[in-house]
Amino acid sequence: MTLRQEIVGNAMQMAVCNLEPGQTVYCEAGKFLFKTTNVTMETRLTGPGGAGRDQGQGQGGMGGFLRQAMGTAMQVGQRALAGESLAFQYFTATAGEGTVGFAGVLPGEMRALELDGNRAWFAEKDAFVAAESSVEFGIAFAGGRTGMSGGEGFVLEKFTGRGTVIICGAGNFIDLNPADFGGRIEVDTGCVVAFEEGIQYGVERVGGLNRQGLMNAVFGGEGLSLATLEGNGRVILQSLTIEGLANALKKAQGGDKQGPTGGLFSTHAG
Repeated sequence: MTLRQEIVGNAMQMAVCNLEPGQTVYCEAGKFLFKTTNVTMETRLTGPGGAGRDQGQGQGGMGGFLRQAMGTAMQVGQRALAGESLAFQYFTATAGEGTVGFAGVLPGEMRALELDGNRAWFAEKDAFVAAESSVEFGIAFAGGRTGMSGGEGFVLEKFTGRGTVIICGAGNFIDLNPADFGGRIEVDTGCVVAFEEGIQYGVERVGGLNRQGLMNAVFGGEGLSLATLEGNGRVILQSLTIEGLANALKKAQGGDKQGPTGGLFSTHAG
């Protein structure tokens, strides 16, 4: 069944989901906002595809139990390596329709993506808010060089299956298709929120190892790298980066050690 949801608010949006009897949504721990009393809440270590595994509800005797335990441990370990929440919270409507609300952790927008089972979506770390139980949550690794260069690019959230998934970001969103701009766009690595499967994601150095390249890196505010997005598909960018927000807060508190340069002298810790 289709998830009935509404994105409300302005500076810091919320998602209000209306559940049919028996319908389930899950969220990353810490994104829950409110629910009606007829919506049950359960915390699990596994994603929807592994529901019940961490409770030992499988079959196959001791061997089956050990396989389930190892599967759960791998899921948890993968999320821990990615810096994600270790657990998910599941919400199910009982005795009639129910309502549950979710919110992000930064001031910004939310977006509901509809998966048709054909194309997966990839998102930056911590973008996931909630999804129908028919949507699978996973971790994707973009590759060593990309991750070491781009920070945010090394670990991505991956959503597959059919149904609605809700993501969040900082600031305002803009939707682009690289195909409308010659097939390729270059983006600040902290501004990428999500993109469809089929988009090629990479990271490249800003300019060459010459005077202008060093000027870009040291004084341009972008550091040494830019994210590259190529192909034909939907890309969602955010106008505010976590690093930019952190530096603005430090400056307001009189603790800005970055000075006027940005770039290589960024104080971002992450």
